[in-house]
Amino acid sequence: MPKVAYSEEEREHIRIQLITVGLDLMAKQGIQHTTVEQVYKSVGISRTFFYDFFSTKEDLIVEALYFQQPKIIRYVHELMNDPFLDWRSAVKKFLFSCCYGERNGIAILTIEEQQLLFKRLSSENYAIFRKKQQLLFKSILEGFGVQAEKTNVNLFINLSLSLMVIRKAIPNQLPLFIPEAVDETVDFQMDALVNALEKLKAEYPIAKDKNK
Repeated sequence: MPKVAYSEEEREHIRIQLITVGLDLMAKQGIQHTTVEQVYKSVGISRTFFYDFFSTKEDLIVEALYFQQPKIIRYVHELMNDPFLDWRSAVKKFLFSCCYGERNGIAILTIEEQQLLFKRLSSENYAIFRKKQQLLFKSILEGFGVQAEKTNVNLFINLSLSLMVIRKAIPNQLPLFIPEAVDETVDFQMDALVNALEKLKAEYPIAKDKNK
């Protein structure tokens, strides 16, 4: 007979498995192409049991995005502490890893995915999402050695997400852009963003920052 009763520890283990598998699939194949069926079958549970943990696919997406935030922050610190990378190279490598998230296990939402997720989030959950987003980018900026004042954080969110979104949007969602030049476009924008961050770092340094 199938097991029908799970301890709280077992349930939490299954929940983390669902999030981990979901995040891996989303990073590799995109959020829109990741189905609930793929996730629960990979974990080895039923569709009905999946919905004991997440009411909707969007709930899983949000939890997966939250789950990857500590991983992203750890990656920032790894790069900043890499003795073979100077500051500029480390920042650019981080941005590159995010822009090409499917190669690096980082889930990045496309324009369409952002719109769909926004429509399904309640105002309360959107406020929570926004707060967690602010904290994530604040931590990234501080990892780069930049004082994370509100204006700096907001600017960094818009500039970095614009870079990532444009890369993912060419050519399907931005058909008038030239797909053959997408990598060069991303590289140019990354350099411009690193220049802006370098200027912020000079203007708003963190006392504990270790210059490389």
